Amino acid sequence: DNMTNQNKKDNITPFLRWAGGKRWLISKHADIFPVKYNNYIEPFLGSGSVFFHLQPEMAILSDLNADLIDTYKAIELNWRGVHKILAIYDKKHSKDFYYQIRGNSEGDLIEKAARFIYLNRTCWNGLYRVNLKGGFNVPIGTRKNVLLDTDNFEAVSNLLKKANIHCCDFEETISKAQQGDFIFVDPPYTVKHNNNGFVQYNEKIFSWEDQIRLRDSIFEASRRGATILLTNAEHESVKELYKNCLNMSSLERASVIAGKSSNRGKYGELLLKF
Repeated sequence: DNMTNQNKKDNITPFLRWAGGKRWLISKHADIFPVKYNNYIEPFLGSGSVFFHLQPEMAILSDLNADLIDTYKAIELNWRGVHKILAIYDKKHSKDFYYQIRGNSEGDLIEKAARFIYLNRTCWNGLYRVNLKGGFNVPIGTRKNVLLDTDNFEAVSNLLKKANIHCCDFEETISKAQQGDFIFVDPPYTVKHNNNGFVQYNEKIFSWEDQIRLRDSIFEASRRGATILLTNAEHESVKELYKNCLNMSSLERASVIAGKSSNRGKYGELLLKF
């Protein structure tokens, strides 16, 4: 029964910082998620805030960022190995060491995962950005801690063992949803007219055409009987795109990505339920 499951849950904090991450959604709106479903499906995994909050028994997770997905796979396979390397990096962390690690993309799955987590924790604003050759190019940030008090890689690993994790396009993942499944969809927030409707999504572009393709695959999954929660930019173009959705509401949150404090502040997010 559900109560015993609730009690068994570890408190898992996402181990990555991610632009557009949903920690705020968990803390302010934890009641929006369904309690019962078969498969949990998330096609834009990022830092996995909702996945770690819900801790489903079965999950299909994906993202287009291969380095990100490999990091999850490494922790699932050998979290101790990843932790061991991070402990060494924790002692060695300095400006020179940061740029040395940033410049070296060699290594096996475990070493690459440790590098990914290290750079995520110590780079500027936890940003993920690569140059045209695919090299990570974010400068060092102000944070010094490589290991965090909230780290629970063992619990993360155990939870990931219940999931199928893929590096693929969202359409492939959403197409797997069947009746009784729950899909949480948190795409890059492209609107129709910002930079001609493009958002740089890792090395890949997430375009307005992708938003349309996403809508179509969500509607199809809904017709197959899946429950869907979608967050997106509160913008007229997005509202128009989803005008057939009967359950659309606004969520407020504080934006912290903008570099200048004058660019920060409240901006709207849409929550759509199907």
